[in-house]
Amino acid sequence: MTKVLNFRVIIEQDEDGVFVASVPAVPGCHTQGNTHEEVIKNIQEAIELCLEVAKEDKKYYRKVDWKRFASINS
Repeated sequence: MTKVLNFRVIIEQDEDGVFVASVPAVPGCHTQGNTHEEVIKNIQEAIELCLEVAKEDKKYYRKVDWKRFASINS
């Protein structure tokens, strides 16, 4: 059975038109893109990378706010 984690992602467009995305529950998980589609792709990759780090680094794992911003669907 596959677990699906759903994180709240905040996407904003800066004054230069660049899209910036961040995941409040995951410290340091942010990225940017020139289009909305690009930033969505980039933030998915950033989340995957941050979760890989969390698997290996228990200190970082404890910084992730699993309860408040993530929901788990099985």
